[in-house]
Amino acid sequence: MTTPKQDAARAAVLREQLNYHNYRYYVLDDPEIPDAEYDRLLRELQGLEEKHPELVAPDSPTQRVGAAPLAEFGKVRREIPMLSLANAYNEEELADFDRRVREGLEAESVEYNAEPKMDGVAVSLIYRDGVFMQGATRGDGTTGEDITSNLRTIRAIPLRLFGGGWPSGLEVRGEVYLPKESFEALNAEAIRRGEKLFANPRNAAAGSLRQLDPRITAARRLDIFCYGVGKVAGGALPDRQHQVLERLQSWGFPVCPEQTVVQGADGCAAYYRGMQARRDGLPYEIDGVVFKGNGVREQERLGFVARAPRWAVACKFPPKEETTLLKAIEFQVGRTGALTPVARLEPVRVGGVTVTNATLHNMAMVERMDLRPGDTVIVRRAGDVIPQVMGMVESRRPDPLPEPFRAPEQCPVCGSAVVRPEGEVVAHCSGGLYCPAQRKQAIHHFAARRAMDIDGLGEKLIDQLVERGLVESPADLYGLTREQLAALDRMAEKSAANLHAAIEKSKQTTLARFLYSLGIPEVGEATAQQLADEFGDLDAVMAANEERLQQAPDVGPVVAGHIAGFFREPHNRAVIERLRESGVHWPAPERAPAVRPLVGQTFVLTGTLESMTRDEAKERLQRLGAKVAGSVSAKTSCVVAGAEAGSKLVKAQELGVPVLDEARFLDLLHEYA
Repeated sequence: MTTPKQDAARAAVLREQLNYHNYRYYVLDDPEIPDAEYDRLLRELQGLEEKHPELVAPDSPTQRVGAAPLAEFGKVRREIPMLSLANAYNEEELADFDRRVREGLEAESVEYNAEPKMDGVAVSLIYRDGVFMQGATRGDGTTGEDITSNLRTIRAIPLRLFGGGWPSGLEVRGEVYLPKESFEALNAEAIRRGEKLFANPRNAAAGSLRQLDPRITAARRLDIFCYGVGKVAGGALPDRQHQVLERLQSWGFPVCPEQTVVQGADGCAAYYRGMQARRDGLPYEIDGVVFKGNGVREQERLGFVARAPRWAVACKFPPKEETTLLKAIEFQVGRTGALTPVARLEPVRVGGVTVTNATLHNMAMVERMDLRPGDTVIVRRAGDVIPQVMGMVESRRPDPLPEPFRAPEQCPVCGSAVVRPEGEVVAHCSGGLYCPAQRKQAIHHFAARRAMDIDGLGEKLIDQLVERGLVESPADLYGLTREQLAALDRMAEKSAANLHAAIEKSKQTTLARFLYSLGIPEVGEATAQQLADEFGDLDAVMAANEERLQQAPDVGPVVAGHIAGFFREPHNRAVIERLRESGVHWPAPERAPAVRPLVGQTFVLTGTLESMTRDEAKERLQRLGAKVAGSVSAKTSCVVAGAEAGSKLVKAQELGVPVLDEARFLDLLHEYA
């Protein structure tokens, strides 16, 4: 039992350690401890602060998780405005900028600090006596919005400065950005939900910073690079721009590692070309580079014009977003049967490449954006990413307005019915066993180890079988001869005989494996087992309507819609009948026990079991009602650890999840047998 004084001392130590590790991770990019250790320290501090609320301090790392939602943002007025920069768009304009600076300073050559122009949101950070007190957006330059609570959630921003010698009053300016990886994840989730996409990382960062609920901001994983200072009181900074950045970094502020010092117009042009070439490989978006006269006194001599400094310029790259005309919407059928709408566009240059086609993701996105041929659309292209339509320009809609676009009712490749259960964002071709667009994927899934388990039938062999016209559906596998297999590339007589034997062996399977092998959307191994247990017969599953299918455990409306749609398709029924005629069969499944004692529990299997395979153990657990997951989390009920168990066992021990060795696992199975 600790005393309040001991808890306060421990909390101070933890705050210092966590702030230090944030500095190592976000500023130096050189972490000392793994994430799990950092999380343990943070949880310990959270526990102490919950126990003693008076220990919560403004610089505590726990304050990054997000405070209560705000009704609105307050206003922050600056004594020194945050100004915009003049723009240059090519090397000629960049040379003109250098000429004006040299003439203004009466110098033959000028040294510049060069850094990428982050495609983010400019903010200012106010520190008093080394503690972060307030943060604001740029706003109109003089007055911005108070977003202090949201900025606290960004772990790269120091809540208390390191070292010493910092001014008693310090305003630091930087650019908040969303890393590419986080941006793609954010939009991928929006696509999955059929929600509005962020047009670019800059918009995503701006939207995240202006959330009234800081907890939403905290979940977005924003980052920041600091590029300069505003008002400084009670102290002084170096007289060279690059030295100012070095000083800021020593106090804990992240500074872009790509910033450097260059000499004259030639140095600026070389840096511009180099960063443009490396642009797509950076983990964050940049839309140009910024050059600033490196001497602070020289900056003061040059001064300002209108709302921009004479001593700095932003040299822009070609845009990654443009507008163009949407000529038509067509559909492509993917390997899994998903129908992806594709925009056919009036050719437009985006990011240095002519774009004529762009993905529209799914029908839910088309409907949400209300896209119709004739619309003017915003197209984005980033690096090697497929061009995407991000939105429509409402003010440029054609008159009269065409009818709303509708998804096809039949697959454009095979003519099978298109299925899109209510609430789903993706439409699917229901001819999974027949559709040529899905042929290779359907056969590969059918032959997989957890499906029909045809050992030796890999992707390259499937490619040959399909491309030579030997296999058009999984049923054709059972008509292949040894001679046909031996004639395939890299197949000898023995390997052909082994594959032929594996195909024959696969004819004897289980109903659950067969159902899984059909590749019905949303029907994984667990759902296939539930269907086998519930119906006990393939014909019963095929005849069931959506209402009846939902009586099986874990089968909701969406899954039921996919199953019913699959079996309504005559092409699929024909392939299934051919499979049965080829000799594919299974014994009547054992009825699932009336009492399923492990319902609601999640197990994870790791290591090697001597008494059974992992698949057999999984089936035994599923028959008792348990779910079997592939990874350990705080929601895991139990981990079964066989010989040579690895990281999953370690994580279970860290999280305090119960662990059974093989002997205790067998006891559990016998108890419920």
